[in-house]
Amino acid sequence: MALSVVNAVCVLSRVGCGQFKSKQKCIYWGTPSLERNTKSSNFSGTRKAGGISESVVVDNDKEDDKSRTTLEPLWDDGHGTATIKDFLDLAVYNINSDQLQWFCPIECGCPLPNSPILFYLPGIDGLGSGLVLHHKPLGRVFEVWCLHIPFHDRTPFEGLVKFVESTIKLQHYAYSHKPIYIVGDSFGGCISLAVAANNPSIDLVLILVNPATSFKKSPLQWLLSIAEPFENEFETIVPYILSMVLGDPLKAGMVNIKSGWHIRDVFGIFFKNITDVMPSIQVLADNIPRGTFQWKLNLQKASDFYLKSRLHTIKAEVLLLASGQDSLFSSKSDAERLSSIVPDCIIRYFQDSRHNLLMEDDINLLTIIKGTCKYRRSRRKDWVSDFLPPSISEYNYTFFKTYGIVRHITSPAMFSTLENGNIVRGLDGVPREGPILLVGSHMLLGTEISSLVQEFLREKNIMVHGMAYREIFSSRFEDTSKLFSILDTLKVFGALPVTTRNICKLFSNKSHVLLYPGGIREALRRKGEHHKLFWPDKPEFVRIAAKFGVTIIPFGVVGEDDMVELLPHDNEQTKTHNSIKFRSEKDGEVSYENLFFPNIYPKIPGRYYFLFGKPIETKGKAFLLEESEYRKRFYMQIKSEVEQSISYLLKKREEDPYRGLLERTLYRAFSASKDYNVPSFDP
Repeated sequence: MALSVVNAVCVLSRVGCGQFKSKQKCIYWGTPSLERNTKSSNFSGTRKAGGISESVVVDNDKEDDKSRTTLEPLWDDGHGTATIKDFLDLAVYNINSDQLQWFCPIECGCPLPNSPILFYLPGIDGLGSGLVLHHKPLGRVFEVWCLHIPFHDRTPFEGLVKFVESTIKLQHYAYSHKPIYIVGDSFGGCISLAVAANNPSIDLVLILVNPATSFKKSPLQWLLSIAEPFENEFETIVPYILSMVLGDPLKAGMVNIKSGWHIRDVFGIFFKNITDVMPSIQVLADNIPRGTFQWKLNLQKASDFYLKSRLHTIKAEVLLLASGQDSLFSSKSDAERLSSIVPDCIIRYFQDSRHNLLMEDDINLLTIIKGTCKYRRSRRKDWVSDFLPPSISEYNYTFFKTYGIVRHITSPAMFSTLENGNIVRGLDGVPREGPILLVGSHMLLGTEISSLVQEFLREKNIMVHGMAYREIFSSRFEDTSKLFSILDTLKVFGALPVTTRNICKLFSNKSHVLLYPGGIREALRRKGEHHKLFWPDKPEFVRIAAKFGVTIIPFGVVGEDDMVELLPHDNEQTKTHNSIKFRSEKDGEVSYENLFFPNIYPKIPGRYYFLFGKPIETKGKAFLLEESEYRKRFYMQIKSEVEQSISYLLKKREEDPYRGLLERTLYRAFSASKDYNVPSFDP
């Protein structure tokens, strides 16, 4: 079913094809890639920084030009404001459409300039509203279009593939320099794979969410064999269809229920939420024609035959999201099968999630895309310009819900040095204006990084880009690493491959850059090496910093010895963990280092301490730093400042009355302060 000539002209000339509006939802119907001037009313949200809520009201008509063209750290992505009721409201409105077509939810708003397009292909329901929880976040960085397949539509699988293909080809013809993203949800994943197999020359990025490519192993195969006898009693099957669409029905009732509420209030809100969605569910049930269920299952079966001989031709990038509790398809094992066939495919598992992954409250699709480094605006990824800063919801989820216990245990105490040499509590001594290069020492396993990044975001709203090994971003490391969740989080919060190109671009953008000259050897230290620096002899970063007039901030951090005790190094153990090596001599750093994890045992936790030294200017010294001896002395000065910061912290922490975990816990329990910043020693 191809697009009309009129629609094709609309795509190429970017002339609008019209829009429809509903009192419940506003959506644009028409052809993807049409320019749209979205003027929506004011919206409100909640911005949380440092655990303190701050009400924010944004007037879309009065936003400054900068907010329309760039994203600032801790931007409000609106994640968590949509609910299952919004899904049902949009689904009910879509019932009024009787054509196979694309629509763009107005909630997505206007994306940033030069944003790529993202097509959403729905699951077996065909409603196209399964992305509703992600409309606002995705709408800031993608032009989002969703496919709607009416209940009464009887287009065969090949026809659906051709319909999507025609749109993809038109988009590629108009903007061949941009990637095209396709989010295929369940059955939509089958269409996505078919389109990619038929168009290997188009730059496609597939995000497959529990793709329904294992129909033979699914209980739906059994239902297909008995669907025909139930055709006259279709009402008994409708609830099963809706359960596939909605997932866990309890989630609709748990919306807006806060922890700590009285059981009477919880029950009241739960009952109200359920009753609010029941009318919409009834409307959906009443509008499902007879024979729909059997037709959908036949479509699913046809997709298996279509893809069987085509998967090996796929050249697209593929990000596969698989749920561990999927009761409809064997998503986990099928993901492994697909990854063995498709060359450029990576997997992320969600062990506690069900089939409807995109309807899970704690799943943010944009965060997953960012964490797997799949976002780009052109054919070649630009690590700096394609980086999207973390949003306020990502900040809250990461540093309070997921890793909040780390801050509670370590209670990082931050100190910085003013230009006059005075040491103060906090980060006032670190300049806000860049370019800034933070040069310091790793603690064991690099556990100090999250605290450093969090404090700069919380106190100064500054994004610190940590320079990480290029191997961490490579497909080779992807195949062997089991630290996906931790590494993905680091990438979301600013980690970039350590290359000269990336560092220069960051300095040109006046960014704050974090560099550890000691690298992996310093992070994987051995017994007796606490607080020891393993810096290379070649001061390459000094020359680059001088060319851009960078201000260098040396810093030291201590506290690992208060957390764990290192056991003696086992040479035999090292030999069994040499599969991954980092950094070569040509990088101007230490030679190849083997990756192995030291033997440790935990202690009663102490505390982390940071001291950022006095800023060291390189502006106006580029000519002097070209001379090798002067550059070496300058480099040794930085190293000496780091060592002095470590010595200062080791001495002063003895004066901290809250160094122990018990003392900090008691302070939090009885303190009237709500920011949970535990006092420390007087600098």
